[in-house]
Amino acid sequence: MNDTIKIVLVALVLVIGVIVFSSVYTVDETEQVVITQFGKVIGTPIVEPGLRFKIPIIQKINRFPDVLLEWDGDPGQVNTKDKTYIWVDTFARWKIVDPVKYFQTVNNELAAKERLDDIIGPAMRNLVTSHPLVESVRNTDRAMDTFTASADKEDKHSRYDITLGRDEITRLIKEQAKPKLAEFGIKLEDVKIKRINYIDKVREAVYGRMIAERSQIAEKFRAEGMGSASEIRGQKERELQVIESGAYKEAQTIKGGADAEATLIYAKAYGVDPEFYSFLKTLDVYQTALGLDSTLVLSTDSDFMRYFKEY
Repeated sequence: MNDTIKIVLVALVLVIGVIVFSSVYTVDETEQVVITQFGKVIGTPIVEPGLRFKIPIIQKINRFPDVLLEWDGDPGQVNTKDKTYIWVDTFARWKIVDPVKYFQTVNNELAAKERLDDIIGPAMRNLVTSHPLVESVRNTDRAMDTFTASADKEDKHSRYDITLGRDEITRLIKEQAKPKLAEFGIKLEDVKIKRINYIDKVREAVYGRMIAERSQIAEKFRAEGMGSASEIRGQKERELQVIESGAYKEAQTIKGGADAEATLIYAKAYGVDPEFYSFLKTLDVYQTALGLDSTLVLSTDSDFMRYFKEY
């Protein structure tokens, strides 16, 4: 009998422990809880973190994130107002603000993302299709940093007329999608365009046009560079001729002055004794004449032999 009582007590304790354990639950800071009883929502959502209690077995805990969630849409092909086919890739951030409505409509994150696909995707296509490509790419009409070569050899910076701009388009996408998502207990926090690109066929044509434009600009720069180089070389040659002419003139002036001064010095020196000067000059002539590989026939009465007679 005692053993039976012990077994019953142990079983009772275990049952009570299981009941207590299943009736206690915690709510984290990053989640919110909806309690359901036989599939119906009971009470208000629990959004404050802490220790909570519920009726075991009968009531069920449904946990939902209470943080910003990601949505990354699939890239879609869109035709802009100026008939340009592009791929547009968008992303968004959303949050569950009404967990009861969220539970009753979509119930889980996968279904919620499907609703986001169905709502944000068409809103994006509607806005992008209604405006030219440049509206989805740029925010302002400031001049582009790139430039093109014009026929009059002046660089003209590209400028576009922007009425809305990329930020305004994404804001309008958000405004269109936000009321529709509110029906599912979802608040759309932000929508952005992650990437815009041409479709393959258009991209190849655009790249070809870009290469041609860059080649034209490169040829323009090369032609201008060659012209400048020729002008610099011509200027260099002219300056070199001026410098050489000036240097030659100065050298000839110095040389002429030196020759004149030497002649004056010689004249003064030889003027002191003309006979000695005549003697030296005759010796120079003798040296030149006798050094020649030839035969000279001279008369003894010649002035050339005068000094041989005297000495």
